[in-house]
Amino acid sequence: MKTPAAIFAIATLAIVAAAPADAKGCLKGAVVGGVAGHYAGHHGVLGAVAGCVYGRHHAKEQARQQNQAPNGQERM
Repeated sequence: MKTPAAIFAIATLAIVAAAPADAKGCLKGAVVGGVAGHYAGHHGVLGAVAGCVYGRHHAKEQARQQNQAPNGQERM
């Protein structure tokens, strides 16, 4: 049972390593998601992937809010 999980983890790491290095929010979300997934049924890898996706989304939303002008229009 550990072999498919290990293969999945290696494949996921290979895909992530090929992606650009803009990982704001991903690492922190992956750690939290991995720990939560581990304790919620030994699904640490799945939790880490989901945490990374959520962390990245949250970081993008924060960046978007910081880049908006006070009158609600985006900067150029």
